[in-house]
Amino acid sequence: MIDQLRIRRAAVYLALAGGLAMVLAACTADANPIESPAATVGHVHGLGADPSTGQTYAATHTGVWLLPTTDLPSTYPAVDSVDVQAPVQIAERWQDTMGFTVARPGLLLGSGHPDLVEQPDLDPPNLGLISSTDGAMTWESVSLRGEVDFHDLDAVELPDGQLRIYGYDATAATVKASSDSGATWSEGAALELRDLATDPAAPDRVYATTARGLMVSNDRGESFLPVPNAPALYLLTLTHDTGQFIGVDAEGTVWTSDDGATWSERGQTAGVPEALAYVGGDAPWILIADERGVVATDDYGATATILLTMQG
Repeated sequence: MIDQLRIRRAAVYLALAGGLAMVLAACTADANPIESPAATVGHVHGLGADPSTGQTYAATHTGVWLLPTTDLPSTYPAVDSVDVQAPVQIAERWQDTMGFTVARPGLLLGSGHPDLVEQPDLDPPNLGLISSTDGAMTWESVSLRGEVDFHDLDAVELPDGQLRIYGYDATAATVKASSDSGATWSEGAALELRDLATDPAAPDRVYATTARGLMVSNDRGESFLPVPNAPALYLLTLTHDTGQFIGVDAEGTVWTSDDGATWSERGQTAGVPEALAYVGGDAPWILIADERGVVATDDYGATATILLTMQG
């Protein structure tokens, strides 16, 4: 039975991945890539770096992967002490990880669909909210198991030490919010969105990128209004240290704003971006998944170091 599940699992996820193979190319974007054995990573849903471990992650259709960062300069704050030379599928787990965020140092939050070997009977196959404190080696169910598939997650710490978590319930097309680290949830606005971004200075405020433009809620996701004069962003993050807005539109232009009112064009991604995450450090490092693969940039996309490149 397990062998049949492994075959089924591989077929399902390779189909989802669309035959996408990715290989290491730890070099700058204008240098010749150094290839290593291919890894079937698939579509990248989320990115993140954990400052407590120095590990950088890509959450994908085929699991959570550890990315090589040892060739990045010392200004990048999350350089893993382990010499990772190629992408590593953590725990060899084929978990379709949809929503993903580094909620705080040492804590990963995720959602999506399970590895078919580990949870073959979960019906519907929705993980709800899951958490990991060991770098995605193991995951624990927090809430909504078998109920919700969060396609996006973001979190901010509250004064009492709990996490305010916002999630996009893709099945219901609604925003959900939790004020107790995901134990219980309140139902928010019905909204078709691509990305959620919390304001670290105002936990009740959350932004959403939509086909109608950038929207903002000041009531924990219960209602949303357009953000005047904002570019039509596809992805957005707010930096945890300065509250700066960093976004990318569907054409791949990177935008920044200090106040959400005045925006500046920066660099460019390659094609439509898939995922965006802020790392920080001595320079404003960000991670982007686009047609090149996964890149790290400290100048908003003007230049980039390719961590993972698409083969073929």
